Amino acid sequence: MSRQNYDCIVIGAGVQGCFTAYHMAKNKQSTLLLDQFLLPHSRGSSHGQTRIIRKAYEQDFYTHMMEECYTLWAQLEREAGVSLFRRTGILVKGPAEDQDFQLFRDTVQRNAVPTEELTPDQFSRRLPQVTLRSGEGTFIDTTAGVLYADRALRAAQGVFQSLGGVIQDGEKVLNIQPGSTVTVTTACGVYKAKTLVITAGPWANTLLSHTDLQLPLEICYHMGSKTEPDERDRQKDQTDVHVLSHFVSDYLPGLEPEPAVVETCMYTVTPDHHFVLDYHPIHRNIVIGAGFSGHGFKFGPVVGKILCELSLGQIPSYDLSPFKIQRFHKNLRSSL
Repeated sequence: MSRQNYDCIVIGAGVQGCFTAYHMAKNKQSTLLLDQFLLPHSRGSSHGQTRIIRKAYEQDFYTHMMEECYTLWAQLEREAGVSLFRRTGILVKGPAEDQDFQLFRDTVQRNAVPTEELTPDQFSRRLPQVTLRSGEGTFIDTTAGVLYADRALRAAQGVFQSLGGVIQDGEKVLNIQPGSTVTVTTACGVYKAKTLVITAGPWANTLLSHTDLQLPLEICYHMGSKTEPDERDRQKDQTDVHVLSHFVSDYLPGLEPEPAVVETCMYTVTPDHHFVLDYHPIHRNIVIGAGFSGHGFKFGPVVGKILCELSLGQIPSYDLSPFKIQRFHKNLRSSL
């Protein structure tokens, strides 16, 4: 018979949940990691071969967090004995006078992120396969690269289990009963814990409905068409593929514009595209990590650390004011 009582239960075994459980186990907390699907799966937001990792951002607070992310990704590589990161650099390109492009450039300069500026002549020699249009500015974040996503999930899960953590997959959560001890009922059993962390991606609001809270989260395919997470297999709209094919034709004319493989990944987007990393507004022993808005994977090690700190009642390592639930006070609604 499986164990039923834990220090912490984490719901959702994507990258944020895996790293939260990993950090909880490192802090000697008995931890249960639950996922509604059998692992590995391609139903959420963390699957696939690769994800981008970069320090180039519009906001200083993300660039600051990325410093430690690189360190913690390297630590997981050592612990798991696998390669998770390939450094390639990333091209940042856009209208030179555009506010977003200027924010990117100013932030990397202000934070001394290693970059390489390219004149139009240098660009055409360095990247002849990419179209540079008149008035566009460019630079390369030389620290950037790709993370091997599926491999990273397996690594984090493996280290978590080696530290005594328990993974129960294929267990859909049916009910959450808040209290001084949180009770989680799944299709297979009933579990209790001092603290609960919800990192369920597109299913965050489904779980939060049991706690009388709904966040302003919009679910879509990679900033594309809206979708329902449990209905995505029926979705036949190819608009997103056509948009990407046109982009490839315009900016990467040497490539075949039609994709060889189409793989979908759901985004859970907040109104301001910033994360939610906070306590539940009523139940302080329920911690929420949600709304990663399509750019959260690379932050997994630090997000997991932050959610662990909140769960343990520790002072967070970072200023969490950009990630507070209260910023949506006009958009919050009861699930009743």
